[in-house]
Amino acid sequence: MITSFFRLLCFSLVVTSAATAAPWPAWRGAGGNGVCEETELPLKWSATENVKWKVALPERGNSTPIVWGDQIFITQAVGHERLVLCFSRQDGKELWRAGAKEVADEPTHSTNPYCSASPVTDGERVYAWFGSAGLYCFDVSGKQLWHRDLGEHRHEWGYSSGPMLHGDLCYLNFGPGPRSFLLAVNKLTGSDVWRQELGKVEVAMPRNDGFAAKEGVVGSWSLPLMIKTENREELVMSWPEQVRSYDPKTGQPLWQCAGLNPLVYSSTIYGEGVIIAMGGYSGSTVAVRPGGSGDVTQTHRLWHEPRDSGHIGSGVIKDGHIYIHTMNGIVECVELKTGKRLWKERLKGGGGRSESWSSVVLAGDRLYLVNQGSDCFVLRASPTFEVLAHNPLNDGLTNASLAISDGQIIVRTHAHLWCIGK
Repeated sequence: MITSFFRLLCFSLVVTSAATAAPWPAWRGAGGNGVCEETELPLKWSATENVKWKVALPERGNSTPIVWGDQIFITQAVGHERLVLCFSRQDGKELWRAGAKEVADEPTHSTNPYCSASPVTDGERVYAWFGSAGLYCFDVSGKQLWHRDLGEHRHEWGYSSGPMLHGDLCYLNFGPGPRSFLLAVNKLTGSDVWRQELGKVEVAMPRNDGFAAKEGVVGSWSLPLMIKTENREELVMSWPEQVRSYDPKTGQPLWQCAGLNPLVYSSTIYGEGVIIAMGGYSGSTVAVRPGGSGDVTQTHRLWHEPRDSGHIGSGVIKDGHIYIHTMNGIVECVELKTGKRLWKERLKGGGGRSESWSSVVLAGDRLYLVNQGSDCFVLRASPTFEVLAHNPLNDGLTNASLAISDGQIIVRTHAHLWCIGK
């Protein structure tokens, strides 16, 4: 009896430990803002040092891993299949794969492989969007629970904005392209709750940001962001030409703020009462306070930089400063309330490519980021530039962002999935 009780106790402790391990359930973590509450993270590693495991991936991919308990999930194209792959956190062993079979190829950019949209999980279900193949929901054992055919997605550069969860709803930016809309579905059934069509984007010309308008390069790959103000929740999106806020339960527009350019890669970030939205190549940056109504360009916009650095990844906010890794491989520190740039420094590694498409992660007073050459850097989140560590993996092209969970860092390159840490 004592032995049985002891075994039961040990099993309970293992299950509890796995269930309470800090998850990374979405592309930018639990809050959708790139902020990690953990501080006991690895500072230094390499391709051979501080590596728990690495496993080969079947094809290249840009999506970011997500983590819940003992499971790591990624979206992955394998031939004409569009899949979610699940790996064991303990040893990297593939546990299951599920998704859409025999999917016809659709337009995309050569640098944007299929399945670039990251998955999301609530610990019971995993959600993934595969463009024209539809929106899928699986349980954590890989069983398909539902599938929504949302019609054709078509853009010459493909798709990358994955689903986002909040409460009982799953949100999706279906776009860009001729069919672009913001959608909320019941996360248990996949049935529509509301839909807001974007409509045709009218590009204002002439412009002072150097943007040469043509139909193919207009659009938003931004992920919706849920924020909470003093008296309500808002669903915020970066669209071509403007930032918009919606009632997350009904989809009704709350406010809009002008100032973005027609090309938007990165997602909005929020912190300390300020929303920051950044455009794409030679794009603009807008800082706006939430909580308004109607057109808030004159009343709630704090500052506007009409021609800023190119942004694909998203930044973080800490102690009155924005930290962002630009697509050209330059890290910048900007004052949150004024837009004044305090420093900008290029990070040079040994991987051959210093550009970056990845988003910054904040843990305590440290910034974790990775470039396309699979060089991982740790910087001090400070108005004074300070590099704490340079950690080369020498593993080729990397466009995914870092995932952090329970003291470990999950890195996805085009070749491998890595687990860094104890």
